[in-house]
Amino acid sequence: MVVGDFPIELDTLVVGAGPGGYVAAIRAAQTGQKVTIVDKGALGGVCLNVGCIPSKALIQAGHRYEYAHGSDDMGIKAENVSVDFSKVQEWKASVVNKLTSGVEGLLKGNKVDIVKGEVYFVDKNTVRVMDDKSSQTYTFKNCIIATGSTPIELPTFKYSERVLDSTGALNLKEIPEKMVVIGGGYVGTELGTAYANFGTKVTILEGASDIISGFEKQMTSLVKRNLKKKGVEVVTEAMAKGVEETKDGVKVTYEVKGKEETIDANYVLVTVGRRPNTKEIGLEQVGIELDDRGLIKIDKQCRTNLENIFAIGDIVAGPPLAHKASYEGKVAAEAIAGENAEIDYLAIPAVVFSEPELASVGYTEAEAKEQGFEVSSAKFPFAANGRALSLNNSDGFLKLVTRKEDGLLIGAQIAGPGASDMVAELGLAIEAGMTAEDLALTIHAHPTLGEIVMEAAEVAIGSPIHIIK
Repeated sequence: MVVGDFPIELDTLVVGAGPGGYVAAIRAAQTGQKVTIVDKGALGGVCLNVGCIPSKALIQAGHRYEYAHGSDDMGIKAENVSVDFSKVQEWKASVVNKLTSGVEGLLKGNKVDIVKGEVYFVDKNTVRVMDDKSSQTYTFKNCIIATGSTPIELPTFKYSERVLDSTGALNLKEIPEKMVVIGGGYVGTELGTAYANFGTKVTILEGASDIISGFEKQMTSLVKRNLKKKGVEVVTEAMAKGVEETKDGVKVTYEVKGKEETIDANYVLVTVGRRPNTKEIGLEQVGIELDDRGLIKIDKQCRTNLENIFAIGDIVAGPPLAHKASYEGKVAAEAIAGENAEIDYLAIPAVVFSEPELASVGYTEAEAKEQGFEVSSAKFPFAANGRALSLNNSDGFLKLVTRKEDGLLIGAQIAGPGASDMVAELGLAIEAGMTAEDLALTIHAHPTLGEIVMEAAEVAIGSPIHIIK
């Protein structure tokens, strides 16, 4: 290994090039900082390469395959529909390549220096960057750590060709006949649904009493109903015990209601959460404070206990969401530049690309009451929306949570088609301090799914048009 003789001096160093790191680097460069970004993996991190983007591509391909079989109630019939899964994977890879090459172009266009290698912190102003051939020391004035997270591996389910993490499930070369999914969170539900749409017999084992924790039961019940229609079996309060790999697949053992059960499948996908990538990078050497879960402690500007080192994304408290990491990256970069930027998570959305899609922003009704608010809730069903009916996709509802005293919008939940896109308007309304009346007075185009926001707001102010008060 060749070792650099002299340290290279940097202004702002960003460690990790995922959606938190590369956004932080670009924003820092825009504020006049000289920025270097380091990552041992591909630009774009987990999200662009083996997470958000490829999973949504696979989900969309599954929808297309499902739709291609026709819709009898609309008078559309189709025969001999087939899928070339190798082509699906090629297309998915092309989507990823377009975005990752785009990230490289954006970094270079903003004059961000890109370095490949693994980072180890020496002290609060120094890192060593290593690859297979060399090691170079860098000194920096400020640093943003954005090293992301890794799927948790269960001791009794060691990853292999048949025991998969989310990356392995996204890169299968074949459509499995049967798949067991351990963990009914958003990743397990999304990927389980995608493969079910391709015809896989999917069984989801969830240890809690319901799938997709964090969303209201009225919302998750719609997802479970649709999973059942697809032949997906959801087993809740189930404890996965172990796996035996066979010649052609796996035999999974689990316990439910005190009884041990086994199930055979081609693959088992383990999606039980992620752990922060904060080990073995020298944080203890520097004295950066971690909590008992291995997350880096930060203040409202994403600053650690060391004045010049910041941390963002999956390695700090909060949900492991790409858009949260990007938001925090901007805050950290602006704080380094001396701007008065602080994190405020109230209007941060959460989305699950299930069927129907789920989205939530701000407080749920229960959370608002826990915070001491007196609130009202107003719901409007997709079944009363013309666009949803014309899409033949009218399951679900939109719910607004407003402060009783003045109608201020403090939360919203959506279960239905287009929820992932519709939630942005509601996030903006919360961020801007809008009331239900403001939303009701906003003219929405007809016929659109977005009209449901206006309709629910009219329910909230007591003047609904398209449902009986």
